[in-house]
Amino acid sequence: MKLQRLYSLTRQALDQYDMIESGDRIAVGISGGKDSLTLLYAMSGLQRFYPKSFTLTGITVDLGYNGTSFTEIDKLCQTLGIEYHVVNTDIGEMLPEQKPCSLCARLRKGALNQKALELGCNKIAYAHHMDDVIETLMMSLIYEGRLSCFWPVTAMEDTGLTVIRPMLFVPEADIIGFKNRYQLPVVASGCPYEEETERAYVKELIRQLNLHTPGVKKRLMTAVIHGNLEGW
Repeated sequence: MKLQRLYSLTRQALDQYDMIESGDRIAVGISGGKDSLTLLYAMSGLQRFYPKSFTLTGITVDLGYNGTSFTEIDKLCQTLGIEYHVVNTDIGEMLPEQKPCSLCARLRKGALNQKALELGCNKIAYAHHMDDVIETLMMSLIYEGRLSCFWPVTAMEDTGLTVIRPMLFVPEADIIGFKNRYQLPVVASGCPYEEETERAYVKELIRQLNLHTPGVKKRLMTAVIHGNLEGW
């Protein structure tokens, strides 16, 4: 994927769901993975010509796994002209051995929200992409018996922050291509449960469905956008 296509798909989401207002100070959650680094590129580029002015800051929540270095991400942020902050935690040591994912997510979000508020941010940008959307839809259906998904824009009343998801229309395959094309400095998460999650299972299930019936992913995304789901 070329940079111009990334800008186009990201701006489509920003415009369609009114994600940005002039004067916003947006924290970009940077895990170190391909998705968050692609989002960083997209938002820093759009900042130069988007009709509503906004500022950016990058925040990484370090889970405390040994050997994780964010030096290359720091260098990338300097190149893009974005201030960057690493929040050091010991979350990795606090997690139970069995199914720690939901607790880990809550602790990471809490640390990210706190830092964003300290820095005067009013919005946080997450790097959820199109595949994340349809995987969440399928997980909700399979494990909860309901049709739902996270929202493009979510106001968090307890913090006053608003979460935006600017890459909703970007397929994961395009992000992989972008990572390779622009040699993004991806940092391994160090999470020992990364390949054992329910999401990993659903991702593979959707991949198989799409192989059997090409176009399934696009139709699932269309169902989310036009299916009268709450928040969409």
